[in-house]
Amino acid sequence: MRQRPAPGDGASVTGTGRPTDAHGPLGTSGGALPLLAGESPDTAGEIARAVREGRVRAVDVVAGALERVERADPELCAFLDVWADEALRRAAEVDARVAEAHARVAAGRARVTDTDARVTAHDPQVTDVDAQVAAERARAHGTGSPLAHGSPTDLPLAGVPIAVKGRHGMRAAGPLSAAGAVVVGTTSVPGPGPPWQTWGRGAHGRTVNPWRADRTPGGSSAGAAVAVAAGLVPLATGSDGAGSVRLPAAWCGVVGLKVTNGRLPSSDRTGLAAPGVLARTARDAALWWQVVSAAPGHGGTVTGTNCDGSPPGGHRSSPVLGPFAPYGEGSAAPGTRGVPPVPPRFPVDAVWSPDLGFADPDPEPVALARSAVRRLVDAGVVRLVEPRVPPRLLDPAPAWLALRTGRTGTAGGAAAPTDDGTAGAGALRRENDARLARVFAEAPLLLTPTAPTAPHGHEGPGDVYSTALTWAFNLSGHPAASLPAGFGTDGCPAGLQVVAPHGREDLLLAVAQAAEADGRPRAEADT
Repeated sequence: MRQRPAPGDGASVTGTGRPTDAHGPLGTSGGALPLLAGESPDTAGEIARAVREGRVRAVDVVAGALERVERADPELCAFLDVWADEALRRAAEVDARVAEAHARVAAGRARVTDTDARVTAHDPQVTDVDAQVAAERARAHGTGSPLAHGSPTDLPLAGVPIAVKGRHGMRAAGPLSAAGAVVVGTTSVPGPGPPWQTWGRGAHGRTVNPWRADRTPGGSSAGAAVAVAAGLVPLATGSDGAGSVRLPAAWCGVVGLKVTNGRLPSSDRTGLAAPGVLARTARDAALWWQVVSAAPGHGGTVTGTNCDGSPPGGHRSSPVLGPFAPYGEGSAAPGTRGVPPVPPRFPVDAVWSPDLGFADPDPEPVALARSAVRRLVDAGVVRLVEPRVPPRLLDPAPAWLALRTGRTGTAGGAAAPTDDGTAGAGALRRENDARLARVFAEAPLLLTPTAPTAPHGHEGPGDVYSTALTWAFNLSGHPAASLPAGFGTDGCPAGLQVVAPHGREDLLLAVAQAAEADGRPRAEADT
């Protein structure tokens, strides 16, 4: 098991720096994925680049991931199914596409070289030199050619092994597979048993936290977070209906992103759940977003993306809650097809809240998240502002429970049937929406701890709802991410939750990447 670092050891501005000792998370031999001799392309972006450039085969990358899963999963129990044969077949197809792309590039260059040679020799058959050269170069570099995209292939996830959440997860994997990713299997989710969802059950048994086997990894995207944290795959899909991406991301020490509700297709008729991703780095999460938001029918505008299949328009809609708030002055959000993202100007104004005005979090996760915020401030990534009215939301538990179960009640008490639960949930949501609008009118970021407690044991969370600080943003629909915030005294990770206005995934990802760049804004880190 990976050892907990001493305070300040190996920590980036958000505490994302992983311990640099020789031990990896439970079930692995080290933190870096040994894919290339002398290199460690353990991020999705690095793997895809190596495959596209022909420095490594997708088949070898995927075989390495499958070997890691075979070795570690009997202990971690992160996977429900492993599709070894299908994954290797798919990886071979990626290699064939890459080889074909390289061959087309070589042929195009040969045509250009031949044309240039004939022009130089004043070939009498060339009557219009400029037109001939232009035509040949267009055939070599034109639309549809790999050179038109500035790379040997148009596969941004070429050969990247990924995992999908649960046995229905392939619904969300289509754009990723089209981008060259290779699904190696399905990850664990809660099974029959306890009603709380911060756990998972894989093919080999109960899913364990990769930092401490006696603790839960969180859920319901339990196996996805474990597979990423343990280095089995660099990316895994998730879904988040109350914190099901952000909580396991926090408790396993990885990046977790929930997108704006309704921005990507979802089968959840309540409108509470939104797709998301778990990744080892913010840059990989951004790569995932680049792929899924550019897919036809995904994320570009609200048109055609409502989770309830409602008609196009400037508002996202839930058949239970009604329309969510609009993205802004138009029906498209920044950073999507046709609407380029505007890089944020650092530091980005942010509001800090330890409890959102209603929760009762434990002191340690609050202190870890607050320390992460302090490092972000010191690094010039965010600037804390004091809002005129501090964030004080109504407890979303009764509304969430009413929408999900058709019953009302409090987080710690028995639920009671009601005829007007939906109406009450809508009223609570509208009030919290108004309060959040006042917060975002003063700053584009809201910062909180991701979870109110450290990871609990496998016996359950007790009377505390682990979702106390996350499910408010499933009701409101705001995009939110969990970033690693350091380690508690129990040796387990904690998370910092970052929330942005509707449709501002680009802002969340820019801040997350700046936090990883040694605490400096990305523009400075790259200079």
